[in-house]
Amino acid sequence: MILEKVINTIEIQSEYKDFVDKYIDNIRIEFKGKIHSIYMCGSIPKGTAIPFKSDADFTIVCVNPKDIDYERLSNIKDRLLEEYPVVTKIDTIICSIDDVLSKPNEWGFWVKIICVCVYGLDVGEKVPPIIISPKFILDLNTETKEEVKRIHRLLSNASDNAMKARYIKGYAKRLIRALYSLVLEHTGVWQDDIIKMKNAILNYCEIDSALVDYLYACYLDRNVLVEEFLGIADEVYSYFESALNAMSASRTSFG
Repeated sequence: MILEKVINTIEIQSEYKDFVDKYIDNIRIEFKGKIHSIYMCGSIPKGTAIPFKSDADFTIVCVNPKDIDYERLSNIKDRLLEEYPVVTKIDTIICSIDDVLSKPNEWGFWVKIICVCVYGLDVGEKVPPIIISPKFILDLNTETKEEVKRIHRLLSNASDNAMKARYIKGYAKRLIRALYSLVLEHTGVWQDDIIKMKNAILNYCEIDSALVDYLYACYLDRNVLVEEFLGIADEVYSYFESALNAMSASRTSFG
């Protein structure tokens, strides 16, 4: 099975059009000649964003990510958040053209399947069709262990309640996405709807359903004890890692 793009048509609502245009213009001017293309994912390009509740997710593709100064990028973000309170948060991922083309099951998947191009030439069109397979699932999760460790560390050290809530939401979503990747051979599509992800996991994963329901509840309501959440998160990741290891061993056995 070949993975299809999550967003086929850009349908940005009127409340967000000026914001998206201003973000693109600011990035182009600030980093003139260093930007190859800009992408979005999530509710804004899908046309399902909720004013004052939804955030904005951008990806910048360039020749050399070191050309993009994070402090200057952060200044743009702060200015736009002040000018457009309809957006709650702005996240920006930066990668190189080489990342996208040399890692088709990682960065290539992200740009080709998850994101939609809003400026420049879509480098995702140069990524070969992505076939759902154990190799793809393993490649897709190459960085998952380090990502989980990083979020775990940030949450463990967070002292501000708002930051704790943000990390819990992000951690819960990351684990749900990881579990969903395990069932791609059953679903045949990449879902970005968290409810559909959860239901597919419950249908096809052998993990305790209570753990999945707990993660989903934490994603919706982050007002939970950090220690309790981390304990459940560790249990979920242990299941995920075992499943991934079994997939790797099986693939090795069958060549």
